[in-house]
Amino acid sequence: MLRQRVITALLLLAVLLPALFYPSIEPFAALTLLLIVAGGWEWARLNGCGPTLSLGLGGGLGALMALFWALGGLFLPLRPLWMAVGMVWVVLALVMLRRGVSGWAAWPAGLRLWIGLALIACAWLAMVHARLEGLGFLLSVLLLVWMADIAAYFGGKALGRRKLAPAISPGKSWEGAVSGLLGVFLLAGAWLVFDPQGGSLYARLWALGPALAVLSLVFLVAMSVVGDLVESLVKRSAGAKDSSQLLPGHGGVLDRVDALLPVLPLAMMLVTL
Repeated sequence: MLRQRVITALLLLAVLLPALFYPSIEPFAALTLLLIVAGGWEWARLNGCGPTLSLGLGGGLGALMALFWALGGLFLPLRPLWMAVGMVWVVLALVMLRRGVSGWAAWPAGLRLWIGLALIACAWLAMVHARLEGLGFLLSVLLLVWMADIAAYFGGKALGRRKLAPAISPGKSWEGAVSGLLGVFLLAGAWLVFDPQGGSLYARLWALGPALAVLSLVFLVAMSVVGDLVESLVKRSAGAKDSSQLLPGHGGVLDRVDALLPVLPLAMMLVTL
């Protein structure tokens, strides 16, 4: 399993890194759009759609975003969209996690399906806009999520006692969540020391004032946990261990980007207020 995970990760990096560092946005936008198609397909499957309909919805989502791109939509200011998506994620966090797995199944099937597809599409738009803000900005957002996840894993492993959401994700603990937050604070502090005037998320937030920067980081880390828990809740409701097996050793696309789904648009919201 470990060998499979490493091979898959190396192959993904071999494809993603050249596109990420390419001077223009097109290769990165096109490659990540393929991931959005896969994510839409996985979401449809998790919400009871059959194989053909799931493929159609994933492909349709990609085609719609490609049309938006072709019409110049990627270069429009989307601050109202980030605000709206941010509000939706906060409401989902309050409602879904409070009602639990059985509560999600009680939602109308169409509502569950289309909310998820819309949020996946918005995450792609936010990712492309973050890249347009600058490579350093996008990397700082990605590293925030990865640091929160890695620090939470090791902190929870060493110190975890109190379960965060046992009915949804038994492996998560409050100690792990706090460890993730502390890891992000260390990352942000180091980034500000070595690149204080850069265009990173941390520099942009720090420019708004220390108190607001700290609150914003707490909020983003909390929402990264929410993204993870929401996907776990949906998988439990569907009786699935992974969103798919597209990425050997890693599960599916949604399993890899669940925490990014809320964080990307929320990061864009915070820096465009």
